Amino acid sequence: MARRIRFVEALREGMRQEMERDPSVFVMGEGVGPHGSCFKQTENFTNLFGIDRSRDTPISELAIAGAAAGAAMMGMRPIADLMWIDFSMLAMDQICNQAAKLPYISNGQVKTPVVYRMTTGKSKSNAAHHSGSFYSWFINTPGLKVVVPSTPYDAKGLIISAIRDDGPVIYLEHKLLLNNRGEVPEEPYEIPLGVADIKREGTDLTVVATGAMTVFTMTAAQKLEKEGVSIEIIDPRTLMPYDKDTILASVRKTGRLLAVDEGYRYCGFGSEMVAMTAENAWDALKQPPRQLTTMHTTIPFSPPMEDYVFPNPDRIADAVRSMMQS
Repeated sequence: MARRIRFVEALREGMRQEMERDPSVFVMGEGVGPHGSCFKQTENFTNLFGIDRSRDTPISELAIAGAAAGAAMMGMRPIADLMWIDFSMLAMDQICNQAAKLPYISNGQVKTPVVYRMTTGKSKSNAAHHSGSFYSWFINTPGLKVVVPSTPYDAKGLIISAIRDDGPVIYLEHKLLLNNRGEVPEEPYEIPLGVADIKREGTDLTVVATGAMTVFTMTAAQKLEKEGVSIEIIDPRTLMPYDKDTILASVRKTGRLLAVDEGYRYCGFGSEMVAMTAENAWDALKQPPRQLTTMHTTIPFSPPMEDYVFPNPDRIADAVRSMMQS
């Protein structure tokens, strides 16, 4: 039987194996030292690699992001832990104006192989400042790659690819997925950035889902299957660059697209899926593509209200049923 480990363990293993393989790889950020970061992603790294390669930093996202970009420019491969995507707003200048732009404005003379890791998405009443899904901000920044794994297998393969990439990568860990278990090989392996995965094959409708929404959609698919509805689930895994060919091939097969995204509706990844499909596969569509997203509101603390504003399996199933009736 294949080994089954948690998402956070797969992520940790991928980082550890890359640090063992390449001495230029190191981690830095708030709490990455003896405490192992907020969700234990770097647990025991200080004992394994020492404080030079497991650098506990002051609470300054701007400083962490800038120092990581500078280290990358000088030949290192830093993994910068910003803890929560909401806090990355404090570091946008260093990420978007420096790390993302330097390779271009230097005509390729400067590389910035840095991974910015942060948790994303809803959890359990984390409220307005700890529940964001702002990856569309990074998608809209030329020079950045954006990764959102949904399984332990993908978490390990994608972190290894992100570390080995010669440019800046935003690597997002959904809080609801950190304890999910899945089959993960012990040996190192890469999952190429920009390659989607068909999590479930189907014939009636294509769902492109990101992060935890992929898991929610799998739950919805099981309910819908009992009703005679077959949906195909595409997990982009990398939101920038995304795998246009795989998505379009699925839409051309099913004739319907529903984008399920935890980000907001306006100018978000779901909007991009709808626009891209309309531009490239209109002739194959049986009806206009749709998106299901988080409501356009500040995330509330109240558990019932929090559940109300986010997509969930029931809401996904209802959206699919609506599309199948027209």
